[in-house]
Amino acid sequence: MQYVRRNDKKFGIKQTPKEVLQKWFYLMTLGRAIDEKAPDYLKQSLGWSYHAPYAGHDGIQLAIGQIYDKKTDHIFPYYRDMLTVISAGMTSEEIILNGISKATDPSSGGRHMSNHFAKADLNIHNTSSCTGNHTQHAAGLGRAFKKYNHPGVVISSQGESSVSEGYVYEAINGASNEKLPVIFVFQDNGYGISVPKEDQTANRKVANNFSGFKNLKIFHCNGKDVFDSMNTMFEAKEWVVKNQMPAIVQANCVRIHSHSNSDRHELYRAKGELEYVLNADPLAKFRSMLIRYNRFTEEELQKIESDVKAEVKEAHRKAMAAPDPDPGSINDFVLPDANVSNKYPEGVHDFQGEPKKLIEAINETLKAEFRHNPDTYIWGQDVAHKDKGGIFNVTKGMQQEFGKERVFNGPIAEDFILGTANGMSRFSDKIRLVVEGAEFADYFWPAMEQYVDSAHDYWRSNGRFVPNITIRLASGGYIGGGLYHSQTIESALATIPGVRIVYPSFADDAAGLLRTSIRSKGMTLFLEPKALYNSTKTATSIPDDFEVPFGKARIRRLGTDISMITYGNTTPMCLEVAERLQTEKGISAEVLDIRSLIPLDRKAILATVKKTGKALVVHEDKLFAGFGGEIASIIAEEAFEYLDGPVKRVGATFTPVGFNRILEAAILPNVDKIFAAALELAEY
Repeated sequence: MQYVRRNDKKFGIKQTPKEVLQKWFYLMTLGRAIDEKAPDYLKQSLGWSYHAPYAGHDGIQLAIGQIYDKKTDHIFPYYRDMLTVISAGMTSEEIILNGISKATDPSSGGRHMSNHFAKADLNIHNTSSCTGNHTQHAAGLGRAFKKYNHPGVVISSQGESSVSEGYVYEAINGASNEKLPVIFVFQDNGYGISVPKEDQTANRKVANNFSGFKNLKIFHCNGKDVFDSMNTMFEAKEWVVKNQMPAIVQANCVRIHSHSNSDRHELYRAKGELEYVLNADPLAKFRSMLIRYNRFTEEELQKIESDVKAEVKEAHRKAMAAPDPDPGSINDFVLPDANVSNKYPEGVHDFQGEPKKLIEAINETLKAEFRHNPDTYIWGQDVAHKDKGGIFNVTKGMQQEFGKERVFNGPIAEDFILGTANGMSRFSDKIRLVVEGAEFADYFWPAMEQYVDSAHDYWRSNGRFVPNITIRLASGGYIGGGLYHSQTIESALATIPGVRIVYPSFADDAAGLLRTSIRSKGMTLFLEPKALYNSTKTATSIPDDFEVPFGKARIRRLGTDISMITYGNTTPMCLEVAERLQTEKGISAEVLDIRSLIPLDRKAILATVKKTGKALVVHEDKLFAGFGGEIASIIAEEAFEYLDGPVKRVGATFTPVGFNRILEAAILPNVDKIFAAALELAEY
């Protein structure tokens, strides 16, 4: 870290050209006019139900937008950054369209909260309501800037309280370690809603929490002062571009109003403090300075103010006349179009060759896709060592072939692993990213905030951005792993729209689904049953170009008397059970491997049930609240009249998985448990 004091100033009241000062005053007046008008829309039941006023942050927000170059730079604003995005080029009409959630709102088409400003055409990014999480995206985009030698900087703006979030630390730590061209702006008004800064951090200036970071420069400025903010942001950008390292700009501001229109700051702020922040109004001080130094007359400023008033009035008129979102559009942009295979439309093949194990299939497919698309990357924990590729060696040999620029280790920070994938994906649609989201699926939970955010991006941006990411997770038990190395997490994650979830059992399906995942737009959760990595039971022949479409189940064994519907580790168990039923009881069991949970092949599920009249749903996950409950409900709702017995399920007990093998066996499904359930149903 290096602390910076400026000796020479580019901007000042005397040397800044009058036309520039005029532009700044116009923008500041325009922003404030809309900022103060926003609550009226809610009072009139017209919208803008969430508004976080920015008054008191005027200097730094003007400066961010003014030093930003829309041709090369990108901005990640937060919910208080109204003047930032106006200064960067968004129009007053666009701001109001966002506030009242119109269909033509460039930020999200009315899908995201008001005060969440974005415009893809200006490289102003749509961000989450989870404050500060976009720092991860900024770091990831900075990584793309570096890898593709892109000029410019990424600017991530946020309030000082969001710096308490762990993912902010991860982002700044990663940016400093990788030397990424990112400016992190902390707009410090002293409060996180009603929580004062001293209740959150020991340092009076939050940026100083990062004073020990290497490859990071910290700048301080008065965020209320236009010229100090402009000089600081200009110098920070200049330094980042020159050195290709990140910087923090700590901007001291005041919050003149309540946190938002649902907050009442008089409940927790003293009267004297409220008077102080009103007297510190940056716009009023800037206006007075323009007159005091004879840069403008009172009449000139009044003319600008009159022009602003007219612009806001016209912007309001146009925004009110704009169409509302179509309720029929709610299913648009949930999932983007997937890659379609003309050769393998059903995801089956008749290729005969040397059988390969599941781990070989994944490793070879990854390498093939990296050769296919040079803009494919992979990172995660332990993925990039000479003789090691992840905990299970799935990525072994990849760094040797494709280099450290495309295959590299991530820190032990799952949120950072996924969050930077989201950010890097924003640079170009041709980029495809594969991440080992965690060494085990059990450790993916720290990444959940980024998982949810990435899942919502396509829908939230009204189709303007989709993260092209494949998340690989070694999943499931049967390895003696205990509580934290045996989890299979698909049922929890399947409740979040916007992500495809696949869970292959056999080597060919693993290869085909992985190829489709990488080549498709959007995010795919690729769950790998680690107990089957080296299993000979699920080894198969695999065509070099095999692809499996999403949403296509596969019949692994034909039958007539009972249907077993399964996926993952329990598929080979069901096949063994089917063989026992036939041999020992003369019962013909059909085994349907759904392999794709989202989208789900409802047609195949209903077809097998209608054929046999009896359905047994089997999975490794807990029976209670497991994904099998969704399958069972589909059968009950859409094939009830075809059933000759109840829909039965086999899954794990509603407990963690014990470490002792005796406990593991008692908890997880096995061949004997499945056989007993199948026999009972068959004889019903």
